[in-house]
Amino acid sequence: MADGNEQHDLVIISNTEMEELIKQAKIVAGSRADLSKSGIGIAVRAGAKRPDVSTPDALKKALLAAKTVGYTSGPSGVYMAGLVERMGIAAEVKAKFRSVPSGGTIGTIVASGDCEIGFQQVSELVHIPGVDYIGPLPAEVQRVTVFSIGLQTGAPNPGPAKALVAFLTTPAAVAVMQKHGLEPA
Repeated sequence: MADGNEQHDLVIISNTEMEELIKQAKIVAGSRADLSKSGIGIAVRAGAKRPDVSTPDALKKALLAAKTVGYTSGPSGVYMAGLVERMGIAAEVKAKFRSVPSGGTIGTIVASGDCEIGFQQVSELVHIPGVDYIGPLPAEVQRVTVFSIGLQTGAPNPGPAKALVAFLTTPAAVAVMQKHGLEPA
């Protein structure tokens, strides 16, 4: 739906963006289903020392101690930039900040050693070879994204689309999502 003129059967997007599309009548009201959710996770290079990130204060210390810190330009990265600002350490983190092009994963530069500690959606970290996923952000500062699916208004194939939604909400599909770092919504 890049320019609003594409025609699809289903759209999978964050729940906040889905609500906006419903308000714009681009998604059929009542067709939205929440599929999964994912928080922001933390990773280091495989075998590297795992910093304490169990509390907001410990996370702040870990960010300050790291030689390099990475997050993307996507939603999790935007949140992380705001979080380091709220923590009062934005200048220190900016001096050692690393990123990847839009659509990339921080895990790739953590695995290569170009970044000491990386932050991204858990589902984007847990399957990257060469990284150790050390856990989510502390609950007090976590940002969870809910991913929703909805039927596009005027969908050319609404029957099969609805069948796919029904399948994606089955226990079997949920188990596959969990295997890949997503939690049930």
